Amino acid sequence: MADRISKAHRSWNMSRIRGKDTKPEKLLRSALHRAGFRFRLHSGNLPGKPDIVLPKYRTVIFVHGCYWHRHSGCRHATTPKSNIDFWNGKFAATVERDLRNVADLEAAGWRVLIVWECEIEADLPRKVAEIKAFLGT
Repeated sequence: MADRISKAHRSWNMSRIRGKDTKPEKLLRSALHRAGFRFRLHSGNLPGKPDIVLPKYRTVIFVHGCYWHRHSGCRHATTPKSNIDFWNGKFAATVERDLRNVADLEAAGWRVLIVWECEIEADLPRKVAEIKAFLGT
Protein backbone atom coordinates (compact mmCIF):
# COMPACT_ATOMS: atom_id res chain seq x y z
CA MET A 1 0.00 0.00 0.00
CA ALA A 2 1.34 3.42 -0.93
CA ASP A 3 1.97 6.01 1.74
CA ARG A 4 -0.90 8.47 2.01
CA ILE A 5 1.28 11.45 2.83
CA SER A 6 4.33 12.95 1.15
CA LYS A 7 7.85 11.88 2.02
CA ALA A 8 8.58 15.36 3.42
CA HIS A 9 5.51 15.29 5.67
CA ARG A 10 6.34 11.75 6.87
CA SER A 11 9.84 12.96 7.73
CA TRP A 12 8.38 15.89 9.66
CA ASN A 13 6.02 13.53 11.55
CA MET A 14 8.87 11.21 12.48
CA SER A 15 11.03 14.12 13.65
CA ARG A 16 8.37 14.96 16.25
CA ILE A 17 8.75 11.61 18.02
CA ARG A 18 10.82 12.24 21.11
CA GLY A 19 13.06 9.87 23.03
CA LYS A 20 12.38 11.31 26.46
CA ASP A 21 9.54 12.90 28.38
CA THR A 22 7.00 10.83 26.46
CA LYS A 23 3.41 10.57 27.63
CA PRO A 24 3.81 7.04 29.09
CA GLU A 25 7.00 8.11 30.84
CA LYS A 26 5.33 11.16 32.38
CA LEU A 27 2.36 9.07 33.53
CA LEU A 28 4.62 6.54 35.25
CA ARG A 29 6.80 9.23 36.83
CA SER A 30 3.75 10.99 38.21
CA ALA A 31 2.34 7.76 39.65
CA LEU A 32 5.69 6.82 41.21
CA HIS A 33 6.05 10.28 42.73
CA ARG A 34 2.53 10.05 44.22
CA ALA A 35 3.54 6.67 45.66
CA GLY A 36 6.39 8.37 47.50
CA PHE A 37 9.34 7.50 45.28
CA ARG A 38 12.01 10.07 44.55
CA PHE A 39 14.15 9.63 41.50
CA ARG A 40 16.45 11.18 38.92
CA LEU A 41 15.70 11.47 35.22
CA HIS A 42 17.76 10.48 32.17
CA SER A 43 21.05 10.08 33.99
CA GLY A 44 23.69 10.71 31.35
CA ASN A 45 26.42 8.95 33.31
CA LEU A 46 24.64 5.57 33.07
CA PRO A 47 24.50 3.35 29.96
CA GLY A 48 21.40 4.06 27.89
CA LYS A 49 20.39 7.14 29.90
CA PRO A 50 17.64 5.36 31.87
CA ASP A 51 14.30 7.17 31.97
CA ILE A 52 13.99 6.85 35.75
CA VAL A 53 16.84 6.27 38.21
CA LEU A 54 16.04 5.24 41.78
CA PRO A 55 19.46 5.61 43.48
CA LYS A 56 18.14 4.52 46.90
CA TYR A 57 17.19 1.14 45.41
CA ARG A 58 20.09 0.99 42.92
CA THR A 59 17.44 0.46 40.26
CA VAL A 60 16.79 2.00 36.87
CA ILE A 61 13.59 1.95 34.85
CA PHE A 62 13.35 2.18 31.10
CA VAL A 63 9.93 3.12 29.71
CA HIS A 64 9.93 1.50 26.28
CA GLY A 65 7.58 2.31 23.45
CA CYS A 66 6.19 -0.93 22.06
CA TYR A 67 6.71 0.14 18.44
CA TRP A 68 10.32 1.29 18.62
CA HIS A 69 11.59 -1.31 21.07
CA ARG A 70 9.63 -4.23 19.53
CA HIS A 71 7.49 -5.45 22.40
CA SER A 72 7.01 -9.11 21.54
CA GLY A 73 3.39 -10.03 20.89
CA CYS A 74 2.13 -6.47 21.28
CA ARG A 75 -0.35 -5.03 18.81
CA HIS A 76 1.66 -1.78 18.73
CA ALA A 77 4.84 -3.50 17.49
CA THR A 78 3.92 -3.37 13.81
CA THR A 79 6.35 -3.07 10.91
CA PRO A 80 5.80 -0.56 8.11
CA LYS A 81 4.85 -2.08 4.76
CA SER A 82 7.35 -0.03 2.74
CA ASN A 83 11.14 0.05 3.01
CA ILE A 84 11.01 -3.11 5.11
CA ASP A 85 14.77 -3.77 5.10
CA PHE A 86 15.48 -0.29 6.47
CA TRP A 87 12.94 -0.64 9.27
CA ASN A 88 13.99 -4.16 10.23
CA GLY A 89 17.60 -3.00 10.47
CA LYS A 90 16.60 0.02 12.55
CA PHE A 91 14.47 -2.06 14.90
CA ALA A 92 17.16 -4.75 15.25
CA ALA A 93 19.76 -2.11 16.15
CA THR A 94 17.43 -0.66 18.79
CA VAL A 95 16.80 -4.06 20.39
CA GLU A 96 20.53 -4.88 20.32
CA ARG A 97 21.37 -1.53 21.94
CA ASP A 98 18.72 -2.14 24.63
CA LEU A 99 20.23 -5.55 25.46
CA ARG A 100 23.73 -4.08 25.61
CA ASN A 101 22.60 -1.26 27.92
CA VAL A 102 20.85 -3.69 30.29
CA ALA A 103 23.94 -5.92 30.40
CA ASP A 104 26.21 -2.93 31.10
CA LEU A 105 23.95 -1.65 33.87
CA GLU A 106 23.66 -5.06 35.52
CA ALA A 107 27.43 -5.50 35.32
CA ALA A 108 27.76 -2.16 37.15
CA GLY A 109 25.49 -3.44 39.95
CA TRP A 110 22.19 -1.83 38.91
CA ARG A 111 18.84 -3.60 38.82
CA VAL A 112 16.97 -2.91 35.59
CA LEU A 113 13.23 -2.78 35.00
CA ILE A 114 11.66 -2.47 31.57
CA VAL A 115 8.16 -1.02 31.56
CA TRP A 116 6.26 -1.18 28.30
CA GLU A 117 4.03 1.59 27.00
CA CYS A 118 1.05 -0.76 26.66
CA GLU A 119 1.38 -1.87 30.31
CA ILE A 120 1.09 1.73 31.45
CA GLU A 121 -1.90 2.34 29.20
CA ALA A 122 -3.64 -0.86 30.32
CA ASP A 123 -3.32 -0.60 34.11
CA LEU A 124 -1.00 2.00 35.61
CA PRO A 125 -1.89 1.31 39.29
CA ARG A 126 -1.11 -2.38 38.79
CA LYS A 127 2.23 -1.54 37.17
CA VAL A 128 3.15 0.75 40.09
CA ALA A 129 2.23 -2.06 42.52
CA GLU A 130 4.51 -4.43 40.56
CA ILE A 131 7.36 -1.90 40.74
CA LYS A 132 6.82 -1.50 44.49
CA ALA A 133 6.94 -5.27 44.92
CA PHE A 134 10.12 -5.48 42.83
CA LEU A 135 11.73 -2.81 45.01
CA GLY A 136 10.56 -4.52 48.17
CA THR A 137 8.62 -1.56 49.55
